[in-house]
Amino acid sequence: MEQKIKTLIIGSGPAGYTAAIYAGRADLNPILYTGMQPGGQLTTTTIVENFPGYPNGVDGNQMMMDLREQAERFGTTVRDGSITHIDFDCRPYRVEDEDGNILLTDTIIIATGATAKYLGLADEEKYRGQGVSACATCDGFFYRKRTVAVVGGGDTACEEALYLASLAKKVYMIIRKPYLRAAEIMQQRVKEKENIEILFETNTKGLFGENGVEGAHLVRHLGKPDEEAFDIAIDGFFLAIGHKPNTELFKGHIDLDEQGFIKVIPGTAGTNLPGIFAAGDVADPVYRQGIVAAGSGAKAAIEADRYLQKL
Repeated sequence: MEQKIKTLIIGSGPAGYTAAIYAGRADLNPILYTGMQPGGQLTTTTIVENFPGYPNGVDGNQMMMDLREQAERFGTTVRDGSITHIDFDCRPYRVEDEDGNILLTDTIIIATGATAKYLGLADEEKYRGQGVSACATCDGFFYRKRTVAVVGGGDTACEEALYLASLAKKVYMIIRKPYLRAAEIMQQRVKEKENIEILFETNTKGLFGENGVEGAHLVRHLGKPDEEAFDIAIDGFFLAIGHKPNTELFKGHIDLDEQGFIKVIPGTAGTNLPGIFAAGDVADPVYRQGIVAAGSGAKAAIEADRYLQKL
């Protein structure tokens, strides 16, 4: 069965739900698909303390449920599930979900987010929200005057390490290679920071701790004659090895940058295709913050409404 709608929103983090609130209040009666991770990345954190309006912090899952309820109050239909195919050559766009339902939509707001890359250790899952994080800006505050480790050797890892060094007592940088990949100035800053210790040619084998992360099992010179296993005591383990934008569905149709993030027209939420807008981390390799994502969701919905008024 085909259903004709004005606005489809793909994704359900702060960007998707904020777009839904604005689209709903503009009488666009949007349909939102929550995708593989309902609520987005914020549901993988524990307490969110840097979103305005929550002086005592808020549980990430609770916040997403509140946003969903607010979106539904203004007429958004929220569907659990994913979009599996989009015909970008049709106008209106022809979209199919995982159950085979067909939607014909004039506008699409893409808010599918980005997924943090992990090492693939079982312990990362075990301690997620209990010492394992992929966002220093989000969670660094909880590790004031404590000891943490950052995995990665690029610009992002250096930025995260420097940020954490301003809060934590000590920061280890765990780097597989014998060198940093970051820009020269970032390398200099990290090396000059007294409370950052760089562990080159080091791999993480696992994490340990009774009530959350208390340390990491490391190996120096893995696979070489002088291979050496050792442990470090840490309270927090931060991944900074990049994010993968969830853009598989749009490849070959929507313009993406070399990392796979959606390229929006500068100063707007618009993409290279008419009526298709992008919001949140899927189009943001820089900030990756809930409040920034929410703001871009509002922009996308306002632009979708203006686009529809011209049809």
